[in-house]
Amino acid sequence: MKLDSGKKSDIIWDIFSSVKLTLALLIILAVTSIAGTIIPQQEGAMEFAQRLSPGIVRLFNSFQLFDMYHSLWFRVIIALLSINLIVCSLKRFQVTLKLFQALPRPDRSKPFEDLPTQNTFQVGGEIQEVSNRVAEFMKSQYKKIETKDTKKGNFFYGSKGRYSLFGVYVVHLSVLTILIGAITGSLMGFEAYVNIVEGESTDTVTLRKSRAHAHKKLGFRVHCEKFAVDFYDTGTPKEYRSELSFLVDEKVLKKGSLLVNHPITFRGITFYQSSYGTIPGDRVRLKISTHQEEPKTLDIERGHPIPLPHEEGQFEVVEVHGNLRGMMGPAALISIKPKQGEEVHFWVFQNFELLKKRFPKAMFESSILDPSAFKPYTFYLKEIQSKYYTGIQVNKDPGVPLVWTGFFMIVVGLFITFFTSHRRVWVRVSKDNNKVRISVTGKANKNPVGMEREMDYLVQKLKDLFVTER
Repeated sequence: MKLDSGKKSDIIWDIFSSVKLTLALLIILAVTSIAGTIIPQQEGAMEFAQRLSPGIVRLFNSFQLFDMYHSLWFRVIIALLSINLIVCSLKRFQVTLKLFQALPRPDRSKPFEDLPTQNTFQVGGEIQEVSNRVAEFMKSQYKKIETKDTKKGNFFYGSKGRYSLFGVYVVHLSVLTILIGAITGSLMGFEAYVNIVEGESTDTVTLRKSRAHAHKKLGFRVHCEKFAVDFYDTGTPKEYRSELSFLVDEKVLKKGSLLVNHPITFRGITFYQSSYGTIPGDRVRLKISTHQEEPKTLDIERGHPIPLPHEEGQFEVVEVHGNLRGMMGPAALISIKPKQGEEVHFWVFQNFELLKKRFPKAMFESSILDPSAFKPYTFYLKEIQSKYYTGIQVNKDPGVPLVWTGFFMIVVGLFITFFTSHRRVWVRVSKDNNKVRISVTGKANKNPVGMEREMDYLVQKLKDLFVTER
């Protein structure tokens, strides 16, 4: 036996409109959020993973537990909760809309049954005159009133806070907006980092969540005009600051100072001051000596040829390294172009004497490591000028405006839901022997204590209105 499409759609509708599904999804979301707090995420997971066995690490990686907030299954939970909220809201909205649009008859008798004695009193005068004054009072209290004259008396109806019926839907919409913002940020946002040397610029960042260290184009250039760092007397960094410019088509559109806890946002991308460091610069200090003359010390810029002291040719600093091959310390590659003969290349080291003790002697017999490879000169590396670079964290989350909008909406929705109510009031003016009787009653969808206070207020105001007639 096959179910028709109508029954299938009804089953799906009933499943997604179930409050039980809402509770189940919220519990799952709470449990996963707790797990995401206990298990370090993203970069913080590396140190944690080293304390686990390889099998556990593989299991965590397979379920993306080290980056669960960007995992497929977490997004599915958010999507299911969003659908559930939409379906629940649509299912109950029609009933709420009918209540909002409903206009009860002013001459209903049922609300006046079992009326407390304090809600009814007598006044003197003609019934029409009393009704006119009651009508004016009701108009001052309620924007719109309904009236009806019957044999049983004259009836007046007014209401307040009808829009409070939609408070729960504002809450639903706010939660949905927050969830959409979270999904939008997860799918369309990115987290990256970049190191920019002082005086240089870049238009590319490195994505943090990419195993292959993928790069991403920003669509504009970021130029570090200046980097400055201040230290305490102990040598601890006190403050470091990057002066940044943002360029589009070589035009500077924005400038700003980037400090810790003082980010800069440009075109929806936020830049945070994260770290700093130094790298070898382009200027080196060399000492050049011969056997017969006093050594000469020269400050030379990489890539700029300099004549040799005796005009035998010219030399140039081709490359500069802060730590050649990670073990040999500061080094510079020298290229000598003599007037006659072939070009000569060799490395000079700042810690040459120390290196000769650490490594085999035969290693430095090679001409490429011999600082005296071009006779009669011997080159010594005295210093490499350092340059600062600024380490910047780069984030883009287009869902943030939606999340903030959702938080604002949820405050409004909760205020409407818990601090306002739909209050309906009926007033009846009827003949009672030689007097006129005024009866007041009302109903509210919530906050009955507040409704009682409003009834007492209305009765007292009406009594004060007719105090001269009593």
